[in-house]
Amino acid sequence: MTWRWLITFSLLLWLRPPAWPASVGGQVELTNSREPAVRKLKDYSGVVLWLTAMGFPAPPLTPRRVTMAQDNKRFVPHVLAISVGSTVDFPNHDAIFHNAFSNFNGQPFDVGLYAPKTTQSVTFTHAGIVRVFCNIHATMSAIIAVLSTPWYTVTPADGRFTIANVPPGEYGLNIFHERALPDNLRFLERRITVPEGGLTLPLISISETNYIPAPHFNKYGQPYPPNTEYGASKGVSK
Repeated sequence: MTWRWLITFSLLLWLRPPAWPASVGGQVELTNSREPAVRKLKDYSGVVLWLTAMGFPAPPLTPRRVTMAQDNKRFVPHVLAISVGSTVDFPNHDAIFHNAFSNFNGQPFDVGLYAPKTTQSVTFTHAGIVRVFCNIHATMSAIIAVLSTPWYTVTPADGRFTIANVPPGEYGLNIFHERALPDNLRFLERRITVPEGGLTLPLISISETNYIPAPHFNKYGQPYPPNTEYGASKGVSK
């Protein structure tokens, strides 16, 4: 009888379906903001959320090729998240020259001055928050979050998010928002347990209290010229 029980038990284990990857979802809100889009329109876009595996190795990263266009003197999208090893194309959709660069934090780069309707590309090999500017137009800025994990997302305007294909297990939840102070973001970090059925997180409230936009310089460390073509030097997130 014992051997029959063992055979039956082994067969049931063999027939049991594997634990399929689940998802982690929820919603963020931005509070104490001075931004009109947030205060009037409740635009909660641009928050980066990612998971860090705890107690087990993450799977190999799959590099992607994505686009951050320059359109109407803006970087589109304004916030982009990628895994380490991915490539970002910077097509110039405007009828004027641009020069995307980053000279502090994350991975410094400078694609140089390039003409309308052309493109330049950068491959990001180091994890970090890359703050992108244009050397010609002081009001242009963007964020590229380069992450050493395959589980991440960026919120749309309604603040709702889903991180897909997450195997059950223990994770650290990390958050970045360009108008939130580092201490406020660290306070929101937490350890979560993802069951086989997935996990819905409670509302995540991100305060922009004490955020003050800081001016930046061009790639040479100099103020932007105050003429019409270059645009007046204004404070942008640093």
